[in-house]
Amino acid sequence: MRITQFMGSAALALLPMAAPAQAQDAESELPACEGCSDSMVIMSWGGAYQDMQLKAYVQPYIDATGIDVTFDESSGEAVAKLRAMSEAGNIGVDVVDALGADAIRLCDEGLAMEIPFDEWLAPSPDGAPATEDFGENVVSDCHIPTSAYSTTFGYRTDVAEWNGQTPDDICDVFDLETFPGMRALEARPIGNLEWALVCSGVPVEEVYDTLETDEGVQMALDKLGTIKDQVIWWTAGAETPQLLADKEVVMGSTYNGRLFSVIEEQKQPVAMLWDYQVLDIDGFVVPEGLPEDQLNRVKHFLRFATDTQHLANQTKFISYGPMRASSQPLVSTHAELGIDMAPHLPTSPQNATNSILFNYAWWADHRDELDAQFQSWLGQ
Repeated sequence: MRITQFMGSAALALLPMAAPAQAQDAESELPACEGCSDSMVIMSWGGAYQDMQLKAYVQPYIDATGIDVTFDESSGEAVAKLRAMSEAGNIGVDVVDALGADAIRLCDEGLAMEIPFDEWLAPSPDGAPATEDFGENVVSDCHIPTSAYSTTFGYRTDVAEWNGQTPDDICDVFDLETFPGMRALEARPIGNLEWALVCSGVPVEEVYDTLETDEGVQMALDKLGTIKDQVIWWTAGAETPQLLADKEVVMGSTYNGRLFSVIEEQKQPVAMLWDYQVLDIDGFVVPEGLPEDQLNRVKHFLRFATDTQHLANQTKFISYGPMRASSQPLVSTHAELGIDMAPHLPTSPQNATNSILFNYAWWADHRDELDAQFQSWLGQ
């Protein structure tokens, strides 16, 4: 069977690959899927994250079932796309990989199904129900958490103008005198506003209360304004690693998995700045309105992909923490690099000394208005 990747308007057929060894026992015991469709469309993010999904559980699922899977690489537009699909009465995806805040919005708007966790999903190996195993990582009744990642900074380690100094504080991003050079920041408010307020002297526990006010938002934008003419604004997670590798920026924000790749796989002279990383949770939502055979396939897939072993297998391919408690002890080494992955996870104690826990509910309530305000500020 084949797997297809949609990249814009193009599609690329990928060759089959061997499933991870640890998943083989689970696949051999996979029950038949009664009344199920023979194909599935998964909306995801492309890049290193989607490649991890393919290796950790999508390709093993294809090998076990023989179905066709298509990747739609537009999770960054998941809310808008599902709104449009719903209005058109044509749901074109079966499973959506979504951020916690987006899942809350989709759930509130009736665009995503509420998940009966303990009915659909596998218990832990010791028999604990899924709700207990996922615990507080469940941020919405419509969202199955799979991985914890962070948006954080990478910086080049060979900048002569820094005179041997290296950034170790988030506010070094705003210090153009000590650390001159171009920065890369995402062209959206999330993360940027939080960092700007922390570096304006707002205690981290007061950041979201401060952003409730017009004055707080303006304070954050004013701080960002101090470096605005030294910023390349990115919209895709792959941009910052490339900009760093090409020496077009000296530091930049992106997802920690992207930085792991450029540092450990590509061996670029880049290092991580974990200070005040913004922790977030990714996971699956199921669109409302799927035909019965497609929904049956989705339930069959989700039970397989989100069990203890397959979530642990994620860390063989990307430096994101699995969301089941029972998966944590199974984190081992990278499948190709052979390095211990625990120290590279954003949830590891040494990396999470100073962290900002993404406020899912707050951003679900304020995302649309602040997106518009931020884009207007960018255009000024």
